Amino acid sequence: MDIFFMALVVALVLTVLKNHEQRQRIALLGAHLQRFQLEKLIEGLTEGYLRAFGEADAQRRESVLGMLETTERLLSAQLDDLARALQGLEPVQARISRLPIALPWATRWLPSATFDLREMVRLHATGVAQAIANADGLSRRDQAFRVSAELLLFQHTCHWYCRSRGVASARLLARHRTSHEQVVAAVSPATRQAYLQLIGG
Repeated sequence: MDIFFMALVVALVLTVLKNHEQRQRIALLGAHLQRFQLEKLIEGLTEGYLRAFGEADAQRRESVLGMLETTERLLSAQLDDLARALQGLEPVQARISRLPIALPWATRWLPSATFDLREMVRLHATGVAQAIANADGLSRRDQAFRVSAELLLFQHTCHWYCRSRGVASARLLARHRTSHEQVVAAVSPATRQAYLQLIGG
């Protein structure tokens, strides 16, 4: 009974500490994100792509895609600005744990099992910019698919930073019916290689 009670106390303490740390991280990232309109732009772009490729008429489809080009450029510019803004974070604030579940202060007592949010957001900003520039010459449909994948991976990183890898992946699957592995496979080869290297596999 004493062992059970002690285990319960330890579990409660760990939960309180974990929740406290997550609230701090949400507030920190939120303070940076509130300066931008990224969520609104991502939602507008995603819905716009769906509308465009749902059009049977090619002329109307091209018209919708043409209107989305401004949103694409603005979104890319804001991601770039966010990446620059995050450079002001202290290294310890920017660490993201590679562990599949959230453990309180894991980024402090196990820094070797972390990667840097600042590097990752810079990677996402570059990936989105290159997908929008379409240097690979993809069809407009394939380009839109790649841009969407790059943005989903960015959102996954934000949730990973605030919660944990497991929660971020579960949220991605629940909201978009897409696994983390599928998103990683859909981004550009350059993004995928750099991303996997940064997260350690």
